[in-house]
Amino acid sequence: MPTSSNRTSPRSAAHLPILLAMLAFLAALVVTYTVAGNAQRAAADELAGNFNFRARDLAGSIDRRMDVYEEVLLATSGFLRGSVDVGRAEFAEYYAQLRLNDRFPGIEALGVAALIPPGRLAAHVAAMRAAGFPDYALNPPGSRPVLTAVTRIEPFSGRNLRAFGYDMFSEPARRAAMEAARDTGQAAATGKVVLVQEGGRGEQAGFLMYVPAYRAGLPHDTVAARRAAIVGWVYAPFRMRDLMQGLGGEHAGDLQVEIYDGLAPTPDALLYRSPAAQPAGRRPLLSYQTAVDNAGRAWTVVVHSTPRFEAALDHRTTVAIALTGIGLGVLLALVVWLLASERRRALQLAQGMTVELRASRDRIDAERERVRLILQTAYDAFIAIAPDGRITDWNLQACKLFGWREDEAVGRNALDLLLPEPERDPWRACLDEFARTGACARLAGPTEAAALTRDGHAIPVEIAITALATTQGYGVTAFVRDIRPRKETAEREHQRQQRLEEARAALLRSQKLEAVGKLTGGVAHDFNNILHIISANVQLMLRSEDNGRKRLLNILDAVERGKKLAAQLLAFARRQPLHPSVVNLAQLIERMDTLLHRAAGDSVAIDMAIPPDLWNVLVDPNQLENVLLNLVINARDAMEGGGQVTIRLANLTVDPADQLAYPGIRPGEFVTIAVSDAGTGMPPDVMERAFEPFFTTKPEGKGTGLGLSMAHGFVKQSGGHIRLASKPGAGTTVTIYLPRALQDTPDPAFVPVPH
Repeated sequence: MPTSSNRTSPRSAAHLPILLAMLAFLAALVVTYTVAGNAQRAAADELAGNFNFRARDLAGSIDRRMDVYEEVLLATSGFLRGSVDVGRAEFAEYYAQLRLNDRFPGIEALGVAALIPPGRLAAHVAAMRAAGFPDYALNPPGSRPVLTAVTRIEPFSGRNLRAFGYDMFSEPARRAAMEAARDTGQAAATGKVVLVQEGGRGEQAGFLMYVPAYRAGLPHDTVAARRAAIVGWVYAPFRMRDLMQGLGGEHAGDLQVEIYDGLAPTPDALLYRSPAAQPAGRRPLLSYQTAVDNAGRAWTVVVHSTPRFEAALDHRTTVAIALTGIGLGVLLALVVWLLASERRRALQLAQGMTVELRASRDRIDAERERVRLILQTAYDAFIAIAPDGRITDWNLQACKLFGWREDEAVGRNALDLLLPEPERDPWRACLDEFARTGACARLAGPTEAAALTRDGHAIPVEIAITALATTQGYGVTAFVRDIRPRKETAEREHQRQQRLEEARAALLRSQKLEAVGKLTGGVAHDFNNILHIISANVQLMLRSEDNGRKRLLNILDAVERGKKLAAQLLAFARRQPLHPSVVNLAQLIERMDTLLHRAAGDSVAIDMAIPPDLWNVLVDPNQLENVLLNLVINARDAMEGGGQVTIRLANLTVDPADQLAYPGIRPGEFVTIAVSDAGTGMPPDVMERAFEPFFTTKPEGKGTGLGLSMAHGFVKQSGGHIRLASKPGAGTTVTIYLPRALQDTPDPAFVPVPH
C-alpha cells in the first residue's frame, strides 16, 4: 500500500494556484516599487535643479542691486567735485533728477557727511544756523564733540530729519566703514545697524554704504594721501525690508530668503528674513547658501524651499505607477490563478494585461518626454554625465553654446570634449572623487571655467553641479551658463576707468603747464615794467644837461622793486636765504604793534590774543614780519569799509590720531598764528588759486599777487604749514603753523628791517 509521501494530497493541489498567484502579485509589487522609486527620484532631482537655479538667480539679483547702488553713490561723489560744501537747493535738484524712488527701490535717503574738525565746530554750527537749519539738527543731544556731521540729506522730510547733523563717527560700525572707504577710495558698507531714521515703531534692520569725497586738487593715490585729502563722504542708508521688495517677483512666496551680515548665519547677524512662512518645527526640503559682496562687506544669503514650492513636486506619476503596478499585480495574480485553474480564461485576461502594460509604458514615455522638453527649453546649457565620465543628456542650449549636436555629444567623454587639455587632469581627479562620494571641494558651489567649443575656441562659463545617484556611483547634472557678456561688460568698465585716468592725468599736465605759463608771464610783465623805467630814465639822462640825480634815484627805486620781486619769487620757490633764530612771537608781535596799526589804517581795529605761556619758534624774524604785514594789508583790503582784524597766537600739539582733524599737517608741536578778518571772503574757485603767484583779485596796480604765494613759500621753507579758511560773506582766516623750538630762551633781539 503506497504511502502519502509519494502522492500530492488533494488539499495541496487545491492551494497551489492561490500560492502561485500570491507569488506573482508579490513580484509585481517589487517591480512597481522599483519603478515608482525611480520616477519619484527623477521628479525630486528636477525640483532640486529648479530650486538651485532660482536660488542662484536670487543671490545674483541681490549682488547686482548692490552694485547699482554703489554706482549711484560713486556718481554722487563725482557730482560733488571734491567739495562737500554743496548748496541745499543744488543737492535737492540733483536728487530729484536721479528719481531714486522710481529707479532704485530700497534707498532710504541720499546724504553727505562732512568732516568737521573739533576746532571748527562752533563755526560750523553758526554757519548751519545762519543757513536756516533747525537747532535740534545741529548737535544732537548727548553726542560727543562732533567730528562728522550730516550736512545734506534728501528727501529732507519725515524720518530723515532725525539724521540731519548726526555725528557718524560716534558709532563704531559707521566709523569703521567710513574709515575703510577713506583709506581704500572705494565704497564701503557697515555691518548691521539701527538707522537714525527709525523712530521706535516698525523698526527694520539696516546698514549704510559710504563713498569717500576727496578735496579737489589733492592727490589720493596712497593711504596717507587719501587721509590727508578726505573732506567727507557720500552715503545712503538702507532698510532691509524695503531693499528686498520686488526681488522675488511673482513667485516670491515660493522661497524663504534670509540675509546675514558676515559669513556666519547667526541670529544676531540676521539682516532680513522674507515673510514666506515655515511651519514651526518643520525643516525645509531644499536649502541653498552662498556669500555675496556688498561694497567690501560679506553677506551670507540662505534660501529655503517653502511648502508652497515643495508642493510642486509631482507625485502624480509615482501614484499612477504605483496604482498601475498594483492593478497589474492583481491582474497577474489572477492570470496565474486562472492559468493554474482554467487556461482559456487565463488567455483572455493575459490580453487585457498586455493592453494595460502598453498603456503604462506610454504614460512613462510621455513623462520622460515632458522632462526632456523642460530641459530642452532651459535658459542654461544642461549636461548629464554618468559616473564613468560619459555624456548621457545634452539639451538644445548646449548645442547652441558648444556647437555639437546631441547625437554627436552623447556617449563621448565630457572632459575630452569640452575642456582644454591642460585642465583635464585636475577636473578628472575631481570627477572621480565625485563619482565615489557625491562631493568634491572644487564643485562646492558655482564654478568658473574655460570650455572648448566645436571650433576649438575657449569660452568662459559658469558651472553649477548637482549629484545624481546611480547604481554605478554618483553621476553629474550640470547647468552651464555662458558668462562672456558679463566678462565683456567688466572689460569695458575697466577700459572706461583706464581712459578716465588717462584723461585726468592729461588734465593735470595741462594745469601744470598753465600755471608755469602764468608764472612766466607775470615775471616777464613785472620785469619788463622795471626795465622800461630804467630805460626811460637813462634816455632822459642822455638828453638832459643837469646832473640827473633825480633820474638816478628813479633807476635805483626800480632796481629795489626788482630786488623785492626777486625776493618774493625766491620765497615762493622756497629758495630765499633765511637767517633763522629762536624767536618769542609774543615779543615780535608787540614790537610790530605800531607798524601793523599804521599799515591797517584808522578804519581798521586790530585785536590781539596772545597767551602768556607761548612757546618759542625757530624762524627768520625779518621775513616773518614781512609775512604778517602782508596778511594785515590783505585783511584791510578785504574790508573796504573798515572792520576788525584778529591776530590770535596759540600752542598746538598734533597727535598721530588727529590726522583727520589736521589733514596734511605732520604730527608734532607747533605755534599757530591766525589772522582773521570780517571781509567779503572768498568763493571756492578763488581759494583754490589763492597761493598761486601773480594771481590776485585786486584791481590793476593794487597788488602783484605775490603776497600769499611768498608767505606760502616762506612757511614751507621754515618747516611749517599754512592753511586758508574762507566763505563768501563770512570773512577769511589765514593760519600759520610754525614748529616749536626746543630752546627755552629766545636769541638776542634782532634789528627789524626798515619798512
